[in-house]
Amino acid sequence: MLKTMNKYLVLFCVILLTASCATRNVKSEVSQAVKTCDCAQQTASIQEPDSQKQNVDTKTVTPINITDYALLKSASWSDIDGFSEDDLTAVWPAWMQSCSTLINKPQWQTTCGVAKTLKNPNKQAVLAYFTQNFNVYSATNQDGTNMGMITGYYEPMLKGSRTKSSQYPYPLYRQPNDLVTVELGDVYPELKNKRVRGKLVSNKQEGQKIVPYLTRAEIESMPAPLAGSELLWINDIIDGFFLQIQGSGLVKLDSGENVHVGYANQNGQTYNSIGRLLVDRGELTLDQASMLGIKNWASNNMAKLRDLLNSNPSYVFFRELPAGLSGPLGALGVPISAERSVAIDPKFIPLGAPLFLSTTQPNSAIPLKRLMVAQDTGGAIKGGVRADLFWGAGDIAGKQAGAMKQVGKIWVLLPKDFQFP
Repeated sequence: MLKTMNKYLVLFCVILLTASCATRNVKSEVSQAVKTCDCAQQTASIQEPDSQKQNVDTKTVTPINITDYALLKSASWSDIDGFSEDDLTAVWPAWMQSCSTLINKPQWQTTCGVAKTLKNPNKQAVLAYFTQNFNVYSATNQDGTNMGMITGYYEPMLKGSRTKSSQYPYPLYRQPNDLVTVELGDVYPELKNKRVRGKLVSNKQEGQKIVPYLTRAEIESMPAPLAGSELLWINDIIDGFFLQIQGSGLVKLDSGENVHVGYANQNGQTYNSIGRLLVDRGELTLDQASMLGIKNWASNNMAKLRDLLNSNPSYVFFRELPAGLSGPLGALGVPISAERSVAIDPKFIPLGAPLFLSTTQPNSAIPLKRLMVAQDTGGAIKGGVRADLFWGAGDIAGKQAGAMKQVGKIWVLLPKDFQFP
């Protein structure tokens, strides 16, 4: 019966692909109010990042007939510009985080086993480890080019409480019990990494069927349809909105406790950029439509704010993460590291792999050449040369992430015995 129901849900997804198919939410991406491309660098202002990276844009859906990792082209260590100049010891903790789970996969057991034998290695030891145990591959796009877009994301910090009050009136919701998620690849392998969300309803005439889940406006209507599913309460509605865009954050309680919250699920509705909408309406210019600019607009237009937010029907649900994490959890299931972790498209780059990123600092021509680890993913992070750099937590990291829309190259490091599909 479940298999039959899943096939019915697949048909539903085909009909409503743009509204319901998605990968997990992750962080920030440049708003579509700014032209997005894998072309020459532009000075970007909108980083309200359109990134609610959950939603699949039908114009950028990866063709299903491309074999995983097929756009990685064999390269040599000498092709990498700046590898030996990087402080390679800085990436080692992030790499060991990856190995904590990759070691359970046959393709990575040998290289991660060797890594575990190295205790506090110096730069030369790290350099020798990677050059002796890995081969280099250049990431390319489907048209054969090797330049792509590099954006940034961060972990917001909010103020909140475990109980509702006049100071903390805005809820962060857990995943509702009636939200249904179907992994389409479980039914049809060619739909790997695609999923559909909704809720089941039934009546005597039609039996059970899945329908779209509640929109943001419906979720935030009164009486609250999700009452009882509150995880935490926060003091600022716009901070809560941007938390949903980033996908994870740190909530500081009055008791002094810091609560990590992470992405649990999403309602399956299409993401609409409020920054782009404000520009289209003439209420902000492109130069003003940064996260800070949107927050400033919100503080001066509280009467319009709810309607603006409701123009984006997408809604993210959260879960409380274990205490003491060194950072938010990425798609690999390990804490990610500031300025050493990136989100990638797992169709083209293996999740967990080390990679070398050659780009520039946010809104700058200053080189940023650094060994990273692919520990996260995102629905809008699509393509062979595409990465989203995690800048860390707080306002400074947010400004860096908000300003970053650079072009760059990526080299992926894979074990010498790695077997391609």
